[in-house]
This record gives sequence, C-alpha cells and structure tokens, in this order.
Amino acid sequence: QVQVVEFGGGLVQAGGSLRLSCAISGNIFSINVMNWYRQAPGKQRELVARLRSGGNTNYADSVKGRFTISRNNAENMVYLQMNRLKPEDTAVYYCNANGWAGTFDSWGQGTQVTVSS
Repeated sequence: QVQVVEFGGGLVQAGGSLRLSCAISGNIFSINVMNWYRQAPGKQRELVARLRSGGNTNYADSVKGRFTISRNNAENMVYLQMNRLKPEDTAVYYCNANGWAGTFDSWGQGTQVTVSS
C-alpha cells in the first residue's frame, strides 16, 4: 500500500507559476500510474495529468503546454509544474496513485490553488 500527501498550493496571479509536490510513502515501485486531478467548486473532479511507470504522460487539453508532471524516484516525489496559470485553473488539486492491476487507489487530502485575475 502507498500513501500520498500533496502540498505546494497557494494564491498566485494569472500568468504566474506554482509547483505542486506529492510525497509518496510506501513501496514506490508498486505504483503503476501517478495522477494529478483537480476539482473546482460546483464541478466534477477532472484528470489534469497522468504519468505511467514507463514514462508516458497524458494531459488534459486545457493544460497542455502549460503543466508538466514529473517524478523523482530517489526522493519518492511526484511534481506538477504549472506555468502560465489562468483563473480557470483555480481548484483543489489531488495527487493519486494507482497500483498494478488495481491493487490500490490512494488519494491525498488535496491542496488549494487559487489564481487571481
């Protein structure tokens, strides 16, 4: 089993940058996929970025070219670098880890990102 805790959210002006961090405890090599999701008020939770164990990445169309997901196995960390932020990026961001063959689905508590116009 793996636990994740995300941090790094905050208030930033439109056009600015933030880097979210996700600290992973447990067997990092049991993770198949790492995801960042977000949920804005009144909206459904949506997938923002995905990083597979082989290194392939996927991004929501709304963040392509602005957000980058990355992983540091030596430090048991996953990051979401967010550049050129927009007010519509305002949401609670969640780190999510999926184990191989659905063995686990771990979520963090979320971190608030607020982008002012």
